[in-house]
Amino acid sequence: MFLQILICVGCIILAVTITILLLKHKYDKRLSDFQDSVLKKQRDEVQNIYQTMRAWRHDYHNHIQSIKAMIAMQKFEELDAYLGTLEQDLDSIDIAIRTGNVGLDAILSSKVSIAQKKGVEVSCTAKVPKSLTITDVHLCAIVGNLLDNAIEACEKIKAGEGAAIPKKFIRIYIGLFKEQLYISVSNSTSARRRHKLTELVTSKKGEHGFGLRRIDKIAEQYDGFVNRKNEPGVFATEVMVPM
Repeated sequence: MFLQILICVGCIILAVTITILLLKHKYDKRLSDFQDSVLKKQRDEVQNIYQTMRAWRHDYHNHIQSIKAMIAMQKFEELDAYLGTLEQDLDSIDIAIRTGNVGLDAILSSKVSIAQKKGVEVSCTAKVPKSLTITDVHLCAIVGNLLDNAIEACEKIKAGEGAAIPKKFIRIYIGLFKEQLYISVSNSTSARRRHKLTELVTSKKGEHGFGLRRIDKIAEQYDGFVNRKNEPGVFATEVMVPM
């Protein structure tokens, strides 16, 4: 009888262990698939910027010829309008953010451009050394996920009954702090009450939830630190990674 009980207990433990391993494998696969989809999305966004830049450079000589012709014919009003259009096109594709890291420049420029096109006011200050402990892929994954979540939160902001739409903003700061790489992203949200931080991470579903967990996982890999601050109307995340 005792032997049968031991066998039953052993079978139960084995079944539970196998279930846990299967669930972990399923979660890891979903996380991996999510990371791949995020990186593909970011790569496509950056690729689109460079394709547009190459197209603009290809047309450069044609633009110069058109400008020279307008000057020769003294069509200065047409020239002014033409130059204004070129300036708008250039502003829309220029990688204006210079951090010292090419990958970070690309992902920040891409995400900031997307946010601004959605009517979000963005302020960005970012500067990093050339040599970092964290890989470019992981750095871009953290920043990309933070900004995707911030943009998504701003998109959800709607005007209340009889009220104007609240200001949509994202503030980005990346730099060195006490020999650590410091990343801070804060954004406006539609939340009007303070949530528990554990609730924020565990309750988010889909890409947003995976993005939060992905940030935590990368920071943990480098013995880093993640701090989330949640106030009514504002959400902020700080990530610190040792240099």
